[in-house]
Amino acid sequence: MIKKIRIDQLRPGMHIHDLNFGWTDHPYVRNDFLIEDEQSLAQVRSLGIRELYIDTDKGLDVASAPSRLEVEAALERELVEVADNSPDPHQPTTLEDEQEQARKVHREANQLIRELMEDVRLGRQIDVERTDPVISRMVGSIFRNRDALLGLTRIRRMDRYTFEHSVNVAVLMTSFATTMKLSPELVHQIGVGALLHDIGKTLTPPEVLNKPGRLNAAEVEIMRGHVVDSRDILARVPGIPPVALAVAAEHHERIDGNGYPDGKIGDQISRYGRMAAIVDVYDAITSDRVYHKGMDPHRALRKLLEWSTHHLDAGLVQHFIRCVGIYPVGTLVRLKSQRLAVVVGTGRSGVRHPKVRLVLDIQRRRYLPPDDLDLSDPAIEAEESILSAEPPERWGIRPEDLLQPQP
Repeated sequence: MIKKIRIDQLRPGMHIHDLNFGWTDHPYVRNDFLIEDEQSLAQVRSLGIRELYIDTDKGLDVASAPSRLEVEAALERELVEVADNSPDPHQPTTLEDEQEQARKVHREANQLIRELMEDVRLGRQIDVERTDPVISRMVGSIFRNRDALLGLTRIRRMDRYTFEHSVNVAVLMTSFATTMKLSPELVHQIGVGALLHDIGKTLTPPEVLNKPGRLNAAEVEIMRGHVVDSRDILARVPGIPPVALAVAAEHHERIDGNGYPDGKIGDQISRYGRMAAIVDVYDAITSDRVYHKGMDPHRALRKLLEWSTHHLDAGLVQHFIRCVGIYPVGTLVRLKSQRLAVVVGTGRSGVRHPKVRLVLDIQRRRYLPPDDLDLSDPAIEAEESILSAEPPERWGIRPEDLLQPQP
């Protein structure tokens, strides 16, 4: 049985099933291994882990520890409770009307971050004013219909991770800040910092940045240096807003002090840095990398809730969940009718009843013609609802392939 334990309960003879440390790089090639002695125990404890999962069929047990299924059920209930307090989902523009503008600004943002990273690589100073029109158009698109841009964050390629991650974090952060009703000026500054938060990776050695596998301990330290590089690069830019600098400098800090580069604790981290930590983790764990398969968005939100016990700001995690919904765009779901569908947007009555695009008849094992349903429509809601979020790999489906607009 897979069980969750506290780090102080870990003993030699226990078999780790999951380090539960997916929000950062670490030097372990595998998450699944036996704690053989006190030395290996000390190495795991030194990582800053607070809770982890063990396999009691392969090693020692902790009788009082909850099972993974019990933990996941409790997190699912908490997700639903958070969703019940979500704000009015009304958006001024339909998803279909906003998609073309969203695709345009998404392309512009990707091109801009490529050019700015190239400027840094060539020793040129960043012109931060170049980000202003792109961030302004991004904020405008999110205000009109945030689902159009959020859907594009699910369409990505591993070989473009560094660029697309920067754009995704900017989209998610501006949407997050808008949902929190921060001032337009603050939202803009947060967007600038988010777009540039990984600019320091330009100075990371390519053999580390692009390594086709997990990093060793020395390489982890080199990779972590990108935060200091980002902070130093942006600190030299005339006119960089302090809020933008905080987003870049603090996005790997953790409220329990186990982050980097400064090991800040709690309120020592700005609110914008704590927001960035949540968004950076969310996009990273939902992305496919050479050494791991990205989580589906719904499961990723459960992990954010789990990690908010120690590592992430719990209140802000709840705000973020209300922003993207408990079934974010790109989530594969099983319906009461035993059909699979992919979430394409927010429904009219809230995040628990999204708009979905039909994919597969499970019982007949037959693909369905694309058809969008708004599960908040009273006529549909009476007959149809979501039973569960489904792992896409189980069905051999790539939800991102289904997020393109229908003819």
